Amino acid sequence: MKHIPKPAAGEYAPYTLMYIDLVPNDGQVLQHLQTSLADITDFVRSCPADRLDVPHAPGEWTIKEILVHIIDDERIYCYRALRYARGDSTELPGFEQDDYVPYSNANARSLDSILDELTAVRHATIAFFNSVDDDALLRRGVGSGNIMSVRAAAYHIAGHEMHHLQSIKQNYFPDFA
Repeated sequence: MKHIPKPAAGEYAPYTLMYIDLVPNDGQVLQHLQTSLADITDFVRSCPADRLDVPHAPGEWTIKEILVHIIDDERIYCYRALRYARGDSTELPGFEQDDYVPYSNANARSLDSILDELTAVRHATIAFFNSVDDDALLRRGVGSGNIMSVRAAAYHIAGHEMHHLQSIKQNYFPDFA
């Protein structure tokens, strides 16, 4: 898979450093995306079915909702990366993640259907980032009022998923984390 160096400060919003820092600085972000897909799939398949659609605390998301949120976020950031890679300078709006959750109907879906969608989106994400040249990886755009490079979007996607997998383990299975 394509080698993509970790983005430098100034290529991403400061708040996304919490995600980017989770990804090893080895240029293998696409391999990490592939590996983390298997990791999260194996982990959630090992979870008791009765824990998948019940929040760990009132007002929190369920595991299924978190998985669909990961899919939504990945789609949005890959779309942003596509626009930036193609030289589109249009400032892109943000999205309110909490507003997406009730409309996702995640808890009414089977785990298999969610994981099938995650797999399809991940394969498309990896194919996209593999297809862009080195110049395109450095192009930048503005989304949600923040500058982001194409390569920073790849690291955001990878780190965002890692963050949520850690969160699921800590909140739902603290003895496992």
